[in-house]
Amino acid sequence: MKKIFYAFLFICLYNIQTTKSYNKINTKEDLFIKPSLVFSYQNDSINQLTYDSILGSFKEEDYNVALKKALKFRDKYTQEKNHVWAYKYSKIVGEIYEKTNEYSRALENYKNSLEILRLLNLDKNNSSIGDFDLADTFLKIGGSYFKLSRSIIISEDLDYLDSIKVRKRKNNYLDSAKIYFEEVEKIPNLNNKIDNIKAKVFTNLSGIYEQDSAFANAEYYVLKAIAIHKDNNNKLSEAKALNNLGNIYLSQENYEKSKEIYANALELIKNDDNPNTYNTKASLYSNLAWAMRKLEEFEAYDFQEKSYEIQGTLRLKEYNRIVEKVTQEYNFESKRDLFLEQEEVKRLKEQRVFWAIGIVALLVILCLAYIIRVKKLKEQNLELELAQTELLQNKKIDQLKSETQVRILNATIDGKESERKQIAETLHDSVSALLSSANLHLQATKKQFNGSTPLEVHKTQEIIQEASHKIRDLSHNLVSSVLLKFGLNYAVKDVAEKFSNSELQIDTDIKNIKRYHQNFEIKVYNIIHEFINNILKHSKAKNAFIKLHEIDNNLFIEISDDGLGFDKTKISQKDGLGINQIDARIQMMKGDFLIDSSLNNGTKISIKLPIVPKEKPSHV
Repeated sequence: MKKIFYAFLFICLYNIQTTKSYNKINTKEDLFIKPSLVFSYQNDSINQLTYDSILGSFKEEDYNVALKKALKFRDKYTQEKNHVWAYKYSKIVGEIYEKTNEYSRALENYKNSLEILRLLNLDKNNSSIGDFDLADTFLKIGGSYFKLSRSIIISEDLDYLDSIKVRKRKNNYLDSAKIYFEEVEKIPNLNNKIDNIKAKVFTNLSGIYEQDSAFANAEYYVLKAIAIHKDNNNKLSEAKALNNLGNIYLSQENYEKSKEIYANALELIKNDDNPNTYNTKASLYSNLAWAMRKLEEFEAYDFQEKSYEIQGTLRLKEYNRIVEKVTQEYNFESKRDLFLEQEEVKRLKEQRVFWAIGIVALLVILCLAYIIRVKKLKEQNLELELAQTELLQNKKIDQLKSETQVRILNATIDGKESERKQIAETLHDSVSALLSSANLHLQATKKQFNGSTPLEVHKTQEIIQEASHKIRDLSHNLVSSVLLKFGLNYAVKDVAEKFSNSELQIDTDIKNIKRYHQNFEIKVYNIIHEFINNILKHSKAKNAFIKLHEIDNNLFIEISDDGLGFDKTKISQKDGLGINQIDARIQMMKGDFLIDSSLNNGTKISIKLPIVPKEKPSHV
């Protein structure tokens, strides 16, 4: 009984003191920020330290912590009418929202920072605020409008009036972006910082006009950006701008001009081994390869391989960065644990005085209360644990049954895709090479005949050539070579063009599609290919449409036709993957799948898939 009492008393006192200690020190940011709060916020050095700490959290992508504190100080300085700090915190709040794709909220805070700048009226005695801040704020407001316009997708499901409203809102965003971008042009070129902001503005204006197919205006603004980068001797930025210029010509199908521009851009940075150039080099090589492919210059594959090699280097560097970040976090946790341990030792010393005073007064009361309470708690906890255990077991059994069925089905499909890829590579790399070698030997044999070559030799060559063509077609049917070389964008366009004929026209609408993880691209391509096969076999359609858009790290796929349609309640397993198996595959990829079809009303397939990236986007 005595031991039980002392144990209970120790637990109670420990909980009281531990609560106080942990209320003082609990999180990573508390260790470094909360001590500064005891000083006066009127001290500029303390204000700067607090701001730098929040800025550090933002740069470390700890957006939740940075946003809570930035909002708090924004409101504080706004109420105090401290315009300089209110401007800074409004701006960083906008940047956090922009990073998290909350463009409307970002725009609201950027506009608030602009109003504060106007209140300051660019006070010449205030060295911390000037023309650069005004230009940067105009850039951020225009950029937010531009991103809002790109986030609007005009769906074919909308009726005519709703579609007009959506298009009008999109155009209003673009017009507003142009207005704020043009404000930056009016600011004098006082230094390189303002020049760089103007270059970004010209690049954005070029993108807006390219989106509207106003290629002359797009070229005008990107050339202005190139001129600024050239004057500042910023070769990397100049190469990026040249890449955009090449894309403008590529959109106009001027492949020769775009090829020349991509080559000039690569020449600027070919000797630059700075890791910051890798993404730009990879993008330039990939774009150059596509232009050369359109010109039927087969060196395109060499440049595409260079792009893959650079992207592999970027992936390795990203892995190293992640390992370094984890190591730093581990070191911080170790230091925090040591600090807490030291605080614990200090707390135990302070408790000894409290124990000596309180132990006599609480002895009898606590002992009796403890015995009664423990008995009741044991009974209640036992009943609760039994009920929870039974519930969890039943839930796990049901979940395992469902997941097992889906995993077995997807494992079968994955194995099938892997086997198709392996067979295709074997046919292309081994069998095709052997047939080419045999044909060369026959060609050499023909030269050894003094007279006419025997008919059998000619026929053998014809048979070998026919076999080579069939193996090449078989390899392409197993796994699309366009998909492996150039990605989902061009593979879908290729298959649409291949299956289009006088009976069926297949059109495409593909936007914002980049290179993704190869397994992800193969799965998506096979799903689209299967639905096209179903259209060819069953729909009797005259027109079909394939739409691919990337929005907020999700891939949206829409496949529709004007054929016979079908009864959704009678879907069953068919040849190939089958609709039910495709549904299981999409579930395994954590996506959404919807079929809209009825007899004689055509079919519309809608799919949403979370993207599995290959590496950082190469678009500049």
